[in-house]
Amino acid sequence: MGTEFHTTAALLESSPSTGTASAIQTFGNIIVSVVGTGILGLPFAFRIAGWLAGSIGVIVAGIATYYCMLLLVQCRDKQASQEPTQETKTFGDLGYKCLGNAGRFLTEFLIFISQCGGSVAYLVFIGQNLASIFKSHSYPVSSFIFFLVLIEIALSWIGSLSSLASFSIIADICNIIAMAVVVKEEVEKLVSGEFKFSDRIAFTSNIGGLAFAGGMAVFCFGGLGMTLALEGSMKEKQKFPSLLAKAFTGIILVYVSFGFSGYMAYGDQTEDIVTLNLLDNWSTIAVQIGLCLGLVFTFPMMVHPLHEIIEGKLENSEWYQKLCYKNDETLTRNGKFGRYASRAVLIVVLGVLASFVPGFGVFVSLVGSTVCAMISFVLPAIFHLIILGPSLNFWQKAFDYCFLICGSLFACYGTYNTIFGA
Repeated sequence: MGTEFHTTAALLESSPSTGTASAIQTFGNIIVSVVGTGILGLPFAFRIAGWLAGSIGVIVAGIATYYCMLLLVQCRDKQASQEPTQETKTFGDLGYKCLGNAGRFLTEFLIFISQCGGSVAYLVFIGQNLASIFKSHSYPVSSFIFFLVLIEIALSWIGSLSSLASFSIIADICNIIAMAVVVKEEVEKLVSGEFKFSDRIAFTSNIGGLAFAGGMAVFCFGGLGMTLALEGSMKEKQKFPSLLAKAFTGIILVYVSFGFSGYMAYGDQTEDIVTLNLLDNWSTIAVQIGLCLGLVFTFPMMVHPLHEIIEGKLENSEWYQKLCYKNDETLTRNGKFGRYASRAVLIVVLGVLASFVPGFGVFVSLVGSTVCAMISFVLPAIFHLIILGPSLNFWQKAFDYCFLICGSLFACYGTYNTIFGA
């Protein structure tokens, strides 16, 4: 949901050569691929950067992501015209076409890390909300995370994930309810005169704060890895750019409105997950429990691509095939145990990482500043320059180099700033 915590497997999904999805279906898929629980951290980003700087940052991040998604489509179309017999289905395929095996490895490695980051963010988000619900017991967030690890290990052993898919809808509904409650509180405070607009800063004086908020904004626009699958699934592919523009316009408006409303409502007390600011009553607890339950059962879909990647690498090794497969290529008992064990180990590792995360906002900004910036801006610019370089005019090349340089600098500075503090 958004790398934001995305339940889609951008690295593994293949787009069919002949799409069947309607414009409405594709529009919904774009929304699902981009918008996630990370939106509940936007008011905190506005608190760090200021309401005007935060609004500008979200708009710039959204437009830049939209532009780079179109670059990927252009690259795939150009490649298809040059090599019609070799279909480019995934982001990794495009990396291979541009830079060979090194390009595929880099692209898939970054997507793998971003998926890990999204999974860790899930655990941190759920852990912080559970700690808030049971704050009278003074349990640390890490204790809830390790309790979650046990549940998620059991869920990861389920053969089919289709039975869990409906829980992502629950999480989305709770997201909407949480957003509505925050906006309602903001309106109530505005009407009652509990705060002064002049008390809310427009621009922070700390450039590190801008970079920190920028990382969160980039994270919230995750999903670029799904571009080729989304475009390839459409029945009328020529409508994809305009449809994407409409979707991103709506998403940007919602992001700016919600970030602004949340910061106006809570000011300097805005938490990195805005649901932690809600009044301590039954409705707030119900929203938080709904969010947590939805995400607990959505988490297996988030980590499923990671399991497939790891298991795919294992199955390609000779020692694993000898140990885990019979001569007729059926899985042995050792093979089944190995599969369960690898899934359990991965979730334990993610849980340990999550237990060391100091806060949801800090971690989201770090992921957004590093792998998300590289995936969203740097790689598309490189691929575009390589595949379409000779046919590009001066301004097109200038834009590509701008994304390449600025994206790299942002990744370096954003990482430094997030780790060592703004």
